[in-house]
Amino acid sequence: MEPFVRSGKAPMLLRLEPWAEEHPEITAGFTGREGGAGTAPYDSFNCAFHVGDDPDNVMNNRTMLVDSLGFALEDWTCGEQTHGATVAVVTENDRGRGRLDRASAFQATDAMITNIPGVLLTSFYADCVPLYFYDPINCAVGLAHAGWKGTVAEIAAAVVQAMEQAYGSRPEDIRAAIGPSIGDCCYEVDDYVMNHIRRLEAECGESPGQDEVLYSPSAADSSKCMLNLKEMNRRIMIKAGILPTHIECTSWCTSCNTDIFFSYRAENGITGRMTSWIGIKES
Repeated sequence: MEPFVRSGKAPMLLRLEPWAEEHPEITAGFTGREGGAGTAPYDSFNCAFHVGDDPDNVMNNRTMLVDSLGFALEDWTCGEQTHGATVAVVTENDRGRGRLDRASAFQATDAMITNIPGVLLTSFYADCVPLYFYDPINCAVGLAHAGWKGTVAEIAAAVVQAMEQAYGSRPEDIRAAIGPSIGDCCYEVDDYVMNHIRRLEAECGESPGQDEVLYSPSAADSSKCMLNLKEMNRRIMIKAGILPTHIECTSWCTSCNTDIFFSYRAENGITGRMTSWIGIKES
């Protein structure tokens, strides 16, 4: 069953439904592209400053999202993403970093963790993979942005390790989710990327080249492969100690569904960004 369930059009949200039912103390999900203030080519619910959208539209959209979730704009906390594997530990003093501009965000940061109620972790996407983490024992959450570079840098494992160090989280207790992103139906990559993936595949205990679930030859170009980046991140999570039964994985492909999502590939790089979010609700 699809874990990211669409609700509403103004703004369009996809809530992580299994977590909403099992863990009502947190909120987690992903935005669609409809119901916001932006105009083409950022129409309309773009929440990222870095794409060239009118900053006033971005702020209006951010305000719409926090209002929909029962948070305040002062809670919005984000990083300046660089496709790396740096994890920021967000404290009370960090609440709201990046909410008004890029300069105040965590710099060169693609993942964040926190155990502070009321802090809303957010990050931005137009095909890359959003990764969600929740430790219900220690009430801590994490969020990561994983393109192919972040994936092969094992950002998912870096988040697990950071939660262990900061909060005493045990990997077997952590719940994880993999959100809407480009699918293997659309994600064609070359040998440079695949060499990294095959190395990582071997480290995960697989036999490189034998698993069509992870990648297959491109029908358009036999020298390239169609890569399942969501599955690679799932395997890294398992390698890091998260139980397979504790991982939710979406079936949404952002490139196939540009009526619902922004897609960097499908829209030739000129488009808005969806927002992932996770936060612990205040009592």
